[in-house]
Amino acid sequence: MRFLLIFHFLLLVIFSASAEPVLDYRLNPVQVAEDTYVFIGKKEDFSFENGGNIVNTGFIVTTEGVVVIDTGPSYQYGLQMRRAINKVTSQPIIKVLLTHHHPDHILGNQAFSDVPIYALPGTVNLIKRDASAFLDNVFRMVGDWMQGTELFDEIIPLLDERELIGGHDLTYISMDGHTGGDLIILDETTGVLFAGDLVFHNRALTTPHAEPDKWKASLRRLNEMEYKIIVPGHGEIAEDKLPIMQTLEYLIWLEDKISESVEMGLDMNEVLESQIPERFQSLSILQHEFARSVIHRYPVYEEKLFNKQ
Repeated sequence: MRFLLIFHFLLLVIFSASAEPVLDYRLNPVQVAEDTYVFIGKKEDFSFENGGNIVNTGFIVTTEGVVVIDTGPSYQYGLQMRRAINKVTSQPIIKVLLTHHHPDHILGNQAFSDVPIYALPGTVNLIKRDASAFLDNVFRMVGDWMQGTELFDEIIPLLDERELIGGHDLTYISMDGHTGGDLIILDETTGVLFAGDLVFHNRALTTPHAEPDKWKASLRRLNEMEYKIIVPGHGEIAEDKLPIMQTLEYLIWLEDKISESVEMGLDMNEVLESQIPERFQSLSILQHEFARSVIHRYPVYEEKLFNKQ
């Protein structure tokens, strides 16, 4: 009998050692207003260490059910998001809103396949165009965190401009600039503004699909809006206009620097060696994102210069 107990103990140890580790995003919902919660991501780029948890997602608990804003970077994130929501409320999830089509905001869709998922019509088209490539790319960057993640692009075009859901008066505003479709969600009831990736706070912005003139116009529109709390796509929650102005000022400098450098005949490597002003030095992963933006935007200005000649 003693031998059998030892044998079973050894089997348990071997099995435990060989079992795959649980990949836990440690999602902690932070209440930012009445009925309103945000999962705050790290101010980093995708990596195996963070599993892609670099994004702010959120949810609003209404008397009719829960409205989710963005689904995160993976199926596992979406599942863990749902479990975290269930610890806050017993209300069912009744609607998902996607702010735009980038992978850290949509690859958790699969975990919400039983719920209507909405996005701007332009975003729906961009998801169908780009999401498959996004999926492959994120798999390469974060590895095992993406296990089980599959593309879910059955998204309903959001046509409403305003909707009353369970005591929350939600205004949906169509903008663009960061991508071809950027949804802004303003809860008129609580004053919380979900700005998506039109706004970054204390984290350098990204430009893979940027149209900077439109982005600047959208930021100026946002700056004129009244709200109590702003939830940026990346970075800290705020109660003022600082995240908007910080994003706008850096975007203006970035575009001016690249366009002027091209006009001066500098090559891309010379632009990459540019000194970034001191006022932006506190932004997370600044050098990394500056380099990416130069790679994204230099060819655009180079082509414009060529076409003028």
